Amino acid sequence: MAGGRAGVADLRGPGFLNSDPTELKAALAREARALGFDGIGITAPGTIESAGRYFLEFIASGGHGDMEWLAAQPERRIDPRGLWQDVRSVIMLGVNYGPDQDPLAILKQRTRAAISVYAQGDDYHDLIKKRLKALARWLVATAPSDVKVFVDTAAVMEKPLAQAAHLGWQGKHTNLVSREFGSWLFLGAIYTTLELPRDDAEIDHCGSCHACLDICPTAAFPAPYKLDARRCISYLTIENKGPIPHEFRKAIGNRIYGCDDCLAACPWNKFAQEGREAKLAARDELRAPTLAELARLDDAAFRALFTKSPVKRIGRDRFLRNVLIAIGNSADATLAAEARRLLEDASPLVRGAAVWALGQLLPREEFDAIKPAAMDGERDEDVREEWQVAS
Repeated sequence: MAGGRAGVADLRGPGFLNSDPTELKAALAREARALGFDGIGITAPGTIESAGRYFLEFIASGGHGDMEWLAAQPERRIDPRGLWQDVRSVIMLGVNYGPDQDPLAILKQRTRAAISVYAQGDDYHDLIKKRLKALARWLVATAPSDVKVFVDTAAVMEKPLAQAAHLGWQGKHTNLVSREFGSWLFLGAIYTTLELPRDDAEIDHCGSCHACLDICPTAAFPAPYKLDARRCISYLTIENKGPIPHEFRKAIGNRIYGCDDCLAACPWNKFAQEGREAKLAARDELRAPTLAELARLDDAAFRALFTKSPVKRIGRDRFLRNVLIAIGNSADATLAAEARRLLEDASPLVRGAAVWALGQLLPREEFDAIKPAAMDGERDEDVREEWQVAS
């Protein structure tokens, strides 16, 4: 690695600026890999027009659900120049987070929680943004220019841009697929005023395969390459702020944060590699925690367990809502005690989910016996409705 960095340093200065731009691109790629990026590609800002049209159709259909931030100022998202008019090149970067075990195996352990692979380690936003800033500083020092960095927190269509930059292609599940890393790439972007050599767009290699569509528990794909987020378990357990609609609760199983089914089903994962970044690797305590221990988390314990984790952003109440849905799906009557205790929780969202869980686990006579007393003092309409639906 030291030799690689020395090679890059030798290229700096006025002599380098006057050389072939392909040398700058090659040096940029070496620096990116030295910083821990696993993939890099470059595209022009005007290469995702068709993706922009699909995005506007997606918003018009209401498929984004309550994610109003997606619908806000769409012109800033469908063309990088709408976000920053001076951008001349878009540098797309990927970090592999391939798991070290089958992400679907946990779904058979019904008393344990399934947390999406990307959320079992440290929050990727922090890690990747630091690397993006370091690479951007190198670029500015090497070839003076203006830059902006983004990692999944701004109006940037990362996946279409990544396909345009040859990092992979958007599969029928709308996620990026890489021939080298399968489904497991975190993406980041650097916008720059430099004119850099472009990569050819990656072509679609899905062929006739539809494994990702077939495995979806909630039929969230109305057609290949189209997603209805309102039916997606990742949306329902993360972005959705209210009660989870009844029609999806059984299908959620023990997934308490996100869903990896469509990603894990992709045959291109046979080429996937285990991620090399220790901070993104799964923490032992988040691989397969028991639903019982998670149900006992108060706010302080929740924050402590999920320090530096993306899970923390949904808050303890939504998290326990998800845990209680999983408890209701567990078919383990011993977990009814956890749900019953949470009938007294301060959050109506938690109390409502506890009602549903008890309705799934308790014999009808026992459930009916606790219902009147519980409803008498209940003022929240959503919770009362849960009791009525469970009748």
